[in-house]
Amino acid sequence: MNDTIRWADAEAPSLADFEAMATAAWNRLPGEFRRAAGDVVIRVDDFATEEVLDQMGIEDPFDLTGLYQGVSLDRKSTSDVPQGPDMVFLYRRPLLDEWSDTGVTLGDLITHVLIHEIGHHFGLSDDDMARIEEQAGVG
Repeated sequence: MNDTIRWADAEAPSLADFEAMATAAWNRLPGEFRRAAGDVVIRVDDFATEEVLDQMGIEDPFDLTGLYQGVSLDRKSTSDVPQGPDMVFLYRRPLLDEWSDTGVTLGDLITHVLIHEIGHHFGLSDDDMARIEEQAGVG
């Protein structure tokens, strides 16, 4: 039996692969967390746009692995004018770059970033997000 990886034939996961992993990560989240997140849209792109990077003061696009865009639930009001759907962006190339420097699976890293970004939607603390990661089996 040959367990050698054929690196010459290996390819990085595509955007579609990442979308499938993001869906799997979503499905790992505790049900009450998913229900509370409601209509948050998850989108996978290679990198954040130049406009987003400029607004955040980030020079290197590899420094941003994910982004929550919207108004967190703790700041929403019934009198707010809707600005479009709340979204979580996962950035494929920076995630691959970070993954190469960690000892975690790519699925765990995507789940971690997804929880962190949705956590912003809820205004959760780092401790709250760590508990959700534990419930999701991120390790």
